[in-house]
Amino acid sequence: MSTTTPALPGAVPAVPVQPVAVPSPPAPRRTASRPPGRDGRVTGQPAFVLHSYSHKETSLIIDVLTRDFGRIALVAKGAKRPHSQLRGVLQTFQPLQAGWTGKSELRILTSAEWVGGMLPLEKTALLCGFYLNELLVRLLARDDPHPVLFDHYVATLNQLAHNEPAPIVLRKFERALLKETGVAADLVRCTGTRQPVQAGQVYVVDPERGPRPAQAGDAWPRITGKTLLDMECEDYADAATQAQSKTLMRFLLAHQLGGATLNTRQMLIDLMQL
Repeated sequence: MSTTTPALPGAVPAVPVQPVAVPSPPAPRRTASRPPGRDGRVTGQPAFVLHSYSHKETSLIIDVLTRDFGRIALVAKGAKRPHSQLRGVLQTFQPLQAGWTGKSELRILTSAEWVGGMLPLEKTALLCGFYLNELLVRLLARDDPHPVLFDHYVATLNQLAHNEPAPIVLRKFERALLKETGVAADLVRCTGTRQPVQAGQVYVVDPERGPRPAQAGDAWPRITGKTLLDMECEDYADAATQAQSKTLMRFLLAHQLGGATLNTRQMLIDLMQL
């Protein structure tokens, strides 16, 4: 399946969603990924293609998420040639074992092997996958390893492929992304006072500091303490939690993105109001 990048989420239907049992995600097979040598050579690194674009006449530059090296850029030489073995391998949402060489910001891809073991994304799940990729490209700095986030990405793709409720899957990933990149505020204690959030009270969340009791003139989204507590323990069974968490995460992500528009989010809003 050959795909190009589109971007995502919007409004959540106020309907409780029953959880679906999903088998444990098969993490990409690990081989001995040796530390880079003097020439920066790496082999056997679990990876996913996030985005690719043309480079000269026959090559591609691919933005890759790796488990141990974070997001990196690689030149795939000759990948656009008709008989290149890379043409069918460098696809989004497919687990790879990748190798490269070089120490500059733009390395040279030396190997890419399809690992398999994951179902393909289809229909809305495919657009959700593109949304995940766009978030990672926009919010992850290059060469900043996040192995926990990598494994969460694998799990999220697996959940989408098995038709887990997309709004819940996306909220969990968005929260994990902000946590792993160090910009997620504590949702269970008030900023300033450090008092525990109370389920029955209404709060606003300062993107830089965390929740505080809502005041009359606040323009930020109003969120109940119950929603904040539910989000912290990843319990999205309540329809109100689903709706308020969607509003809150859109607000927090917009702050981190500096107000930039996500292409895939708008597509999903138009399609199904996620």
